[in-house]
Amino acid sequence: MKDLFDPTLAEDLKQRILRLRPESERQWGKMTLPETLAHCTSGVQMAMGVINPRRASFPASVIGLLIKPLVFGDDKPIRRNAPSAPELFPADPAQCDLERERAQLIAAIDAFATQGAACCSRHPHPFFGPLKPQQWAILMYKHVDHHLRQFGA
Repeated sequence: MKDLFDPTLAEDLKQRILRLRPESERQWGKMTLPETLAHCTSGVQMAMGVINPRRASFPASVIGLLIKPLVFGDDKPIRRNAPSAPELFPADPAQCDLERERAQLIAAIDAFATQGAACCSRHPHPFFGPLKPQQWAILMYKHVDHHLRQFGA
C-alpha cells in the first residue's frame, strides 16, 4: 500500500506539487488550484491533530465505516467529487495564494513524513472514524494524489 510515511512517495508528491502551474487545468470539481492546495494542507493537518473536524452525521458516519475496508484495502485512487469535511476547506478562498499554499503543503508533507506515526491524530476521522497511523498515512497519500490528478500532475 502506498503511504505518506514512504520517503520516496513523499518526495514524488512534492515534485508533482512543484510542477503545478497557474495555468494547470482542473479536470473535475470546483476548487481553484490555490484552494485545492490549501485543502490538502488542511487534510494533512487533520491527520496530525492540528484540525479536529466533527464526525459526520448519520447516515454518512455509518457509510464511512462500511466503506473503510475498501478504501484502505488497495491503492485505487479516491473517486472524483468525494465528500469532505467542511473544516478542510479554506475559510476565505480569495485569500489563497498559489505559491504560499504550495510551500505550506510541501512543509506539511515534510512534517508528516519525517515525524511518522508519532505525529498522527488520535481524533477520529470525520467519515472513517478511528484510524491507525498507517491508515492516516495511506489516506494522506491518496488524498494528495487525488487532488494532484485533479490538476493533471
